[in-house]
Amino acid sequence: MFDRIRRYVTGFRSSTASTKEAVGREKRAHNLFEAAAAYVSARAEDDQDRVDEAADWVSPEALSFGVSELACRAVIALARERDESPGTVARDLLGLPVS
Repeated sequence: MFDRIRRYVTGFRSSTASTKEAVGREKRAHNLFEAAAAYVSARAEDDQDRVDEAADWVSPEALSFGVSELACRAVIALARERDESPGTVARDLLGLPVS
């Protein structure tokens, strides 16, 4: 009887270890903010391979949300740095006349 328990526990340990090894080898999932940062920086550097790779990390909807959130944060940070309104900074970045 103890032999059966020992074999069961040994089998359980080895299957758990092999499962952990398999998980460690799997590609880590990226979150939408990592994808957005990689996507935008690749676009800024005109690196189409990196753009395509980052676009595959999350759904198009998630990527769109992440890029939008990144744009908002960037405009706010730049506006604080310049001591201007976010609207003025956004229009300036896009080359639009000040309204």
